[in-house]
Amino acid sequence: MNGPVVTNVADGDSHVAVQIGVLHLDGDYVVPPGASPDELFRIGVRYLDARAPEEARALIEEAVARGYGLTAEVHFYRILALLSGRTLRHLDVGELARLTAICQHIDQFRDQDAWSTGLRAVLTLLDAPNHTDQDLAVKRVEELPRPQRDLVLEHLGVLREGPLEDAMWRLSLEQAVAGRMSDDRGERVWIYFQPQPAAARVRPARPFVVSPVDWLRVVGGGVTLLYTAGTIGWLLLRHGKVVPVLAYLAALAGLAVFTRYGTRWYSRNQLIRARDAEFAVRPHDDGTAPPDGFARRVDRLFDRYFARYVPDGLDRSLWVQYSAGIRQGLRDEVVEIYREQRINADQIAWLIRHLVGDTSRRWQSGAITDYRMRLRTSVADRAICVAGLVALAASLPVIAPAGIRAAPFAAVLGILGAVAAGIVTTIGVFRIVAERERARAEKAEKAEQLQTRQAAYERWVRKLSRRPSDAEMAEWLDCDRRVLVEETMRHYQLDPSQVITHAFIEAPGPSAKRGRIHRGPWRYSRYRMLLFLLTEDGVRQVNIDLDFEKATSQRTERLNYRFETVAAVRIDGAPARRQTFELTLFNGAPIQVQVTEPAVADTAAGEDDLTFSRVLLDASGLRRTLEVMEGIAAEGKSWINRRRAQNGERMTGLSEAVRRLIN
Repeated sequence: MNGPVVTNVADGDSHVAVQIGVLHLDGDYVVPPGASPDELFRIGVRYLDARAPEEARALIEEAVARGYGLTAEVHFYRILALLSGRTLRHLDVGELARLTAICQHIDQFRDQDAWSTGLRAVLTLLDAPNHTDQDLAVKRVEELPRPQRDLVLEHLGVLREGPLEDAMWRLSLEQAVAGRMSDDRGERVWIYFQPQPAAARVRPARPFVVSPVDWLRVVGGGVTLLYTAGTIGWLLLRHGKVVPVLAYLAALAGLAVFTRYGTRWYSRNQLIRARDAEFAVRPHDDGTAPPDGFARRVDRLFDRYFARYVPDGLDRSLWVQYSAGIRQGLRDEVVEIYREQRINADQIAWLIRHLVGDTSRRWQSGAITDYRMRLRTSVADRAICVAGLVALAASLPVIAPAGIRAAPFAAVLGILGAVAAGIVTTIGVFRIVAERERARAEKAEKAEQLQTRQAAYERWVRKLSRRPSDAEMAEWLDCDRRVLVEETMRHYQLDPSQVITHAFIEAPGPSAKRGRIHRGPWRYSRYRMLLFLLTEDGVRQVNIDLDFEKATSQRTERLNYRFETVAAVRIDGAPARRQTFELTLFNGAPIQVQVTEPAVADTAAGEDDLTFSRVLLDASGLRRTLEVMEGIAAEGKSWINRRRAQNGERMTGLSEAVRRLIN
């Protein structure tokens, strides 16, 4: 049975909408300018871990061509990159010649390190059906150190046909079952599809701003008040009566008390009104925003999380209704402070969750309206304010007659001017003090908001720090494939040696999230798979839906057909553009699957469309799929028999090179 042959597609019955993918700018696959042979080799090894063997082979062979030492580790990886997921019977002439050349350049084993032991086990597998005891070959694999053993089982588990394949498949399956949920997969896979979060921000506090009219009221009115009040005081002193002078002093004291406590009362009422206004719905959307634009995506996130985080005991529809104003205010702030092309709405989903969750918690505890109690003016302050106003008003009937008796015209003008100037000045003072308190309160509030948002951001970043590597994602997916192949073979009551080859065609499933690292292939949260088992009797096709985050699967359809019913296989579309794989059967509708999408807007600095497409197809194994399926379409089962016969004739040179090393 050949190894898994995989491609990323959408089958003919499915529609995959344009997706916004997550691109992680990790440097695992980035070849720096002037890279050393060691760097090339290590990057090639990482591509092999990502199940992109052709890209891995190109980099490893380039490192060797540039003088990288031919150690046992290097030879081990060279063979793995050439044979990954394949049987010897399916190598073409050039590949078999390269494998023979690699074996001919291996020196006799002198060291007994883990890589030498691993290389010896690989060579034993190559020769096992010819001269080496097959049980010995399996035993040598089982006894390998864990890293080398896992690599052999992952890449060479189906290298040879016959009874050896059954034994190796058993080991490979055991490794897949143990590895598919390893390293806390269930708690980490989702992180791979999360973008790098945007840093915490708040809307800047509005600065302290006073209108010129209010400054004019305070300055002009204050000067006028001082002049007129001084004039009245002078007249009362000239009149020489004690009671009017005392009333005058009481009026001044009442004015001071009223101003002092009245400004506090007014300022707090203004703050309460501003907070109350947050609950009011305001028009903000004229319907011209693009449906897939930033603002609309933020709207959908707020709608989603407000519908999710509902206070206990409150009906969802009532919660949405009551929180409409708050939701709109938060939405408007987020859109305003993050509306730039470099920010994607998904990068601030953490903030929206925090804001909505905090709103729900404060609503649940009643803290969302506690500002009314905190800012409410006390009864004592209100009483003192009213007392000051009463003292001022009560003093006027005593002051006015005394002033008029001293100087009627001047007193009338002075009293009228003082009253008018006092009202104007008081209005200006109230507004300026209220604005100052607003600015002070808003500045403190924004500082507190930034602190809490920063704490939420840091908590989210700590969660994201457990993001799995691309190699881990590839390993988990490969384990899922092997388990699915085993379940399918068990359903059809087949042994591995009865399966000529198997191939996967994969598409992103419905509502799938996707992510990748720089120069790496896409990984999906959901897959829609087509599994092909090629047996002596024909093709077994199984359609599978895989939830990669939960590691659960469901089979949706099974088809069986003979080789002779395969009429044609082709790829429609140019590289780096939308490509479609089409399998046509004589007795059925064509099976069409979308292989790739245009890479526009998906590439990053240092990438290009062709590079992106090449890596994606390499990780998918599409070329090997086409080789098998096109051969079957052209010649039927005879193509498989012919390849076996041709390679059997060419194995002599390889067998001689291997026997020289393991004997």
